[in-house]
Amino acid sequence: MENLKNIQPVEDFNWESFEQGETYGEVSKEDLVKTYDETLNTVKDKEVVMGTVTSMNKREVVVNIGFKSDGVVPMSEFRYNPDLKVGDEVEVYIESQEDRKGQLILSHKKARATRSWDRVNEALEKDEIIKGFIKCRTKGGMIVDVFGIEAFLPGSQIDVKPIRDYDVFVNKTMEFKIVKINQEYKNVVVSHKALIEAELEQQKKDIISKLEKGQVLEGTVKNITTYGVFIDLGGVDGLIHITDLSWGRVSHPEEIVTLDEKINVVILDFDDEKKRIALGLKQLTPHPWDALDSNLKVGDHVKGKVVVMADYGAFIEIAPGVEGLIHVSEMSWTQHLRSAQDFMKVSDDIEAVILTLDRDERKMSLGIKQLKADPWEDIESRFPVGSKHTAKVRNFTNFGVFVEIEEGVDGLIHISDLSWTKKIKHPSEFTQIGADIDVQVLEIDKENRRLSLGHKQLEENPWDVFETIFTVGTIHEGTIIEVLDKGAVISLPYGVEGFATPKHLVKEDGSQAADDEKLLFKVIEFNKEAKRIILSHSRIHEDEQKSAKKEASGSTGSGEKKSRQRSKKEEESPALTSAVEKTTLGDIEELAALKEKLAGNEAE
Repeated sequence: MENLKNIQPVEDFNWESFEQGETYGEVSKEDLVKTYDETLNTVKDKEVVMGTVTSMNKREVVVNIGFKSDGVVPMSEFRYNPDLKVGDEVEVYIESQEDRKGQLILSHKKARATRSWDRVNEALEKDEIIKGFIKCRTKGGMIVDVFGIEAFLPGSQIDVKPIRDYDVFVNKTMEFKIVKINQEYKNVVVSHKALIEAELEQQKKDIISKLEKGQVLEGTVKNITTYGVFIDLGGVDGLIHITDLSWGRVSHPEEIVTLDEKINVVILDFDDEKKRIALGLKQLTPHPWDALDSNLKVGDHVKGKVVVMADYGAFIEIAPGVEGLIHVSEMSWTQHLRSAQDFMKVSDDIEAVILTLDRDERKMSLGIKQLKADPWEDIESRFPVGSKHTAKVRNFTNFGVFVEIEEGVDGLIHISDLSWTKKIKHPSEFTQIGADIDVQVLEIDKENRRLSLGHKQLEENPWDVFETIFTVGTIHEGTIIEVLDKGAVISLPYGVEGFATPKHLVKEDGSQAADDEKLLFKVIEFNKEAKRIILSHSRIHEDEQKSAKKEASGSTGSGEKKSRQRSKKEEESPALTSAVEKTTLGDIEELAALKEKLAGNEAE
């Protein structure tokens, strides 16, 4: 009540006007309305005006355009501008001055779209830098919101370096330059790369002007190919060839470097315009040969890994960048031609002996056969003359068979030492490559590392017995097994073969003996040393005719009885009969012994 006592009435209050409903005093209602309207902006629907952000949250932005009420814009329409803050001026499109709730409805998106095309063209004309919001990926690049227009950002225009992950740019606001507009289709192409190229071009000129051979620079791995690595030296690209990445062998540059890795490189060379710059990485470290153990010498054993294979040998890396060659001839004591792949393969761990070492030329030859004793050092004691062994057939020639008794110990069986009885034209008729064959050492040639071997010597010489059976003048049954121009080969008993010339193959009726025909043959020559038996079928009936003529000339009578007796003699052919009996029966003891020997050899 004490406060009420202090309240005093207004002395000049017009109570009469108040009673009539007029409370404005001397100022008319119209004047007050006019004054009120002048303090507010006059706005129209479907109009673009500027406003000020007064407040904002995650969903809405409140914008004051000087109207009697503030308008609300969805925050999603400002997604392209993450830096938006209270106090910023923004353009808005008046959708409606009042909705049902009396709310002013605004749209920033429509405001931008209304003026966007003019602004895009203006930005291209003035070469302005503008901001855009990257909305999403598309084929070949990105879609960028620029002034409400969806512009295309090619992948090649995002940055000066290749982009491997486009997704990291989505939902980002970046600066761009408009590089192309298609007025007909209203297509806009923007570039971020164009903003930094001018600056990089200047940096590039500065870097190139200071380049010197031997200079060491820091760079970033920009791209990796099968043949080398491209390095970004700060706007200038250089190439490290795969051979300059490491002193050791490199299958692929990815073994040495990774993308975006920062490494030091040395300038090896560049062209006159310095557009092609050759870089090196391995040159920053000492050559491995220079760091090789100074005590290493010929005869020492070393260990390493097979890095390269060739038919002629294998390269062994005993330290990164230090390799030695094992020639295929140093892989085994054997003299047979073989491929290095028969002994080892890439990535095998190998122990070897140093055979030659040239530090100046940085070359080294190695051997692995030296890890085993040379089989020819004690050849006389292990394979003495007369000793018998089993060998493996390795190769044929027209004159014999090459065999290997053990690795590194080779020998030759001459074709004449394969069989006592068979006439062998080529060794393939007798044996085959890869087969085992029993041999006897006949002679040792240590200097040429070759043994003379025999196979027939494992059996007794049947020609000692044949000499007593196939004597000159004896007649034997034989079969023609081969007809040649110079005669025919005849198969005789006991596996022996003879030969008859064409004139000795004429039968009694004048015809020529044919292949596979079985006839009687007379031995007209026997050569034990040459193992040759010359036969004749013609001689048998020629001798008979001579004998008959001789008998006819010695006879004085002529009659039916004598004629019958002569015919009977001719039929019986006493000379032929006695000859055949002699050769078919022969010396019973010698034949029996020969049969036993032959049967025994076959059994063995």
